[in-house]
Amino acid sequence: MDVNLFVIAGKVAAPPVIREFDSGSTMVRVLVTTRTDSPRRRVDVVPIVRWMDDDRDRVDRLRDLRVGQRVWVTGSIQRRFWESKDGRKSRLEMVAAHIETRDVEGEN
Repeated sequence: MDVNLFVIAGKVAAPPVIREFDSGSTMVRVLVTTRTDSPRRRVDVVPIVRWMDDDRDRVDRLRDLRVGQRVWVTGSIQRRFWESKDGRKSRLEMVAAHIETRDVEGEN
């Protein structure tokens, strides 16, 4: 059985970027910072993309994400292809199915 699933818990690193397309689709891009101490201390900033169609309430909730706010994100990893003046390009993207805020008591 194949499985394509990611789960990330971290903090919003920058204000969300929202792009609305003529097709009616909306893309929200959120950078999430994760920290780990094992096997060595490290900080990663992971770009997350969330696609939505005609769901203004959800777009507005994501628009209100604050830098430093804790989030849990689940989704899948997808490779996107496009043509540029330099030829065919691709990128792996973390495509969110769910983005939830998680306020932890005692954490700022």
